[in-house]
Amino acid sequence: MASQDWFDKDFYAVLGVSKDVSEAELKKVYRKLARQYHPDSNPGDAAAEAKFKEISEAHSVLSDPELRREYDQIRAMGSGARFTAGGGGQAGGFEDVFGGMFGNRGGAYQSASFEDLLGGMFGGQGGFRTGPTPGRDISAATTLDFVTAIKGETIKLQAAGGAPITVKIPAGVSDGQKIKVKGKGEPSPNGGPAGDLVLTVTVRKHPVFERDGLNLRVTVPVTFTEAALGATIEVPTLGGEPVKLRVAPGTPSGRILRVKGRGVTTAKGSGDLLAEVEVAVPSRIPDDALAALKAFADAMPDENPRAELLERAKA
Repeated sequence: MASQDWFDKDFYAVLGVSKDVSEAELKKVYRKLARQYHPDSNPGDAAAEAKFKEISEAHSVLSDPELRREYDQIRAMGSGARFTAGGGGQAGGFEDVFGGMFGNRGGAYQSASFEDLLGGMFGGQGGFRTGPTPGRDISAATTLDFVTAIKGETIKLQAAGGAPITVKIPAGVSDGQKIKVKGKGEPSPNGGPAGDLVLTVTVRKHPVFERDGLNLRVTVPVTFTEAALGATIEVPTLGGEPVKLRVAPGTPSGRILRVKGRGVTTAKGSGDLLAEVEVAVPSRIPDDALAALKAFADAMPDENPRAELLERAKA
């Protein structure tokens, strides 16, 4: 990224900030200026477009800690420095700058190559980086309802001070997942590719279904009679018609009934719908039913379903 232009450009002055500006304040100032001079807000205004490019370049350097340190070091050499090839002690030449820094005169640093010096100063491999600089990535966040996250959808996001951005949400996106949209970030300050948009997704909870990897889970209440005697029940599906499942006689709470292929479908595969049985206990029992229930209890063998649990706890 480093270039001879950095000697002549005061990026702090371009953004109107001090040299000790914090990262948060820098971002705040840049966003304000970007909205003010963005081409979409100033159609046909060449001066505004040029100013927008200027502040974008300044922000791309100062918002990157490594580039900012590099820029500050170069600027500290003095604005008269140049990369000259002629040598010979030309006034204001690159040799003069390094000669002053390292106590050398008349090009006495020749034992170290130009690339070695710059690589050592800035931690690079072989000196300055060259070529166009990609624009910076920008971060955004959106909240999706549960069904949209499972099925996928194309949505529009409104960028600050810019045109809406169309983003394709893939089927099966999960809560907290990041989606990268190529080329929708900040423009390059010097003709390189634009940065990317990194979108963080938050998924709202569903009142009935829960996500479990590629599977969907749903809790299905059944009556004591259905669980004891067996029954065919209806189970809801996400965005479709209910399906019928057979509850076997003697089914306990917690048993899982599986519906193949009715979970989450992504490029990696499809999951199932897992229906967990929950035996519902009535809060009120009519007198005749209560009498029948007592007769049922009397007719059942005298056994303690917690006996094994208690024995294991003693071990």
